[in-house]
Amino acid sequence: MSLAGLAQLGASTIIFMLAAAAGKSWALAPSGARLALVLALYTVGNLIMLRLIREFGMGVALSLSGVIQLAAVNIVAFAWFGERVNLLQGTGIVVAIAAVALITMGPYLPSR
Repeated sequence: MSLAGLAQLGASTIIFMLAAAAGKSWALAPSGARLALVLALYTVGNLIMLRLIREFGMGVALSLSGVIQLAAVNIVAFAWFGERVNLLQGTGIVVAIAAVALITMGPYLPSR
C-alpha cells in the first residue's frame, strides 16, 4: 500500500467517523442543516473510496475500510455518545473485526 493510499484511507475513515457522529446528532435533534452535513460528509467519504477502489481493487479497499470504520465508529459511539452493548453484541463486534481482518490479510499470508 502506498503512502498516498494510506493517507486517503485515513482521510476517508475520519470523514466517515464525522459523518456517523453527525448522523447520530441528526437522529437526536433532526434539522435540515444536520441532514445536509451528513449527506455531504458521506458523499466526500465515498468519493475518496472510489479512488481507493481504483488504486487497490474493490475487495481490498472495501475490506480495509470496513474493518477500520467498524472499529472507529464503535469507538465514537462508545466514547462520545456513551452507547453500550451487551456481552453478545460486543462479542459480535470483535468477531466481525477479526473476520474482516482475516479476509483482508488472507491473500498476503503464506498458503500451504
